[in-house]
Amino acid sequence: MLASTLPGRAQAPTDFYRGEAIELYISSSVGGGYDAYARVLARHIGRFIPGNPIVVPKNMEGAGGLRLANVLYNAAPKDGTTFATIYRGTMFDPLLGGKGAQFDATKFTYIGSANNEVSVCVAWHTTGIAKYEQVLSKELLVGASGFSADTYQFPKIANGVLGTRFKMITGYPGGNDIDLAMERREVQGRCGWSWTSLKATHQSWINEKKVNILFQMGLSKHPDLPDVPLIVDLADSADGRAILELIFARQVMAWPYLAPPGIPQDRVEALQAAFMNTMTDRDFLADAEKSMLEVRPVAGEDIRKLVAQVYATPPAIAQRAADILK
Repeated sequence: MLASTLPGRAQAPTDFYRGEAIELYISSSVGGGYDAYARVLARHIGRFIPGNPIVVPKNMEGAGGLRLANVLYNAAPKDGTTFATIYRGTMFDPLLGGKGAQFDATKFTYIGSANNEVSVCVAWHTTGIAKYEQVLSKELLVGASGFSADTYQFPKIANGVLGTRFKMITGYPGGNDIDLAMERREVQGRCGWSWTSLKATHQSWINEKKVNILFQMGLSKHPDLPDVPLIVDLADSADGRAILELIFARQVMAWPYLAPPGIPQDRVEALQAAFMNTMTDRDFLADAEKSMLEVRPVAGEDIRKLVAQVYATPPAIAQRAADILK
């Protein structure tokens, strides 16, 4: 058996990928930001991978990305024919006390991120909540796709550190489903919504003031939102700010693409180079602009370093964050 596997692993990337189909799995349902970015990427990245394989996007939602992360780490081929985009917070689930994670996030193969993102919390226009201070005293029901997803963890951490009164309603397969729930008045808002995704999928809601932006979440403000409060600036203690910085470090790897551990190094380098070359390609950028997707790429190696840095967080701070998320 070992002898039969060696020739495949020894092939140069061009020979290996020629005539191959690469599967790109997406942890959300069709129609959300993760899905939109992945499908644009799938249309272009094959031109930059040696051998020019086709790239086939497939959705595998469930448990806020945890299902796909576990499958990718434990069951997916470790030959460079499978990679995925997973909710950015899923990789930090083990650190924050999440149950069900069957992976070591520091060992994934990180390919890159399409953007360094800022997320927002919004309230539907009929709720009467228009600014951050109001959600300190009035409950707001927000949709969430799972306990590992930003849509659950971001409002939960805001409740624990800032004293906001978000109530998370879980079970939605993806962001598009939460958006529909807002329109149907099943929920009153969405927290942990990437600003880029909001603009790309519901620019009319912004123009028509159907959503009120309460605050933004990241380590720095987005240029589009200079007057919207930044969550880390709202903390009233050093420990509170440290907890928020731990949680929102993930925004740097806003739309992460990763593969299983153990892929041959030359294929890792080929995929990482293909990703970054795609990010500067004229046709890709035109396609992304047409879909209203912001592109500020982050290299795979930088994501690997970020994940390692986050996992080196002082245990006391990580435990306090984990306690809030329980």
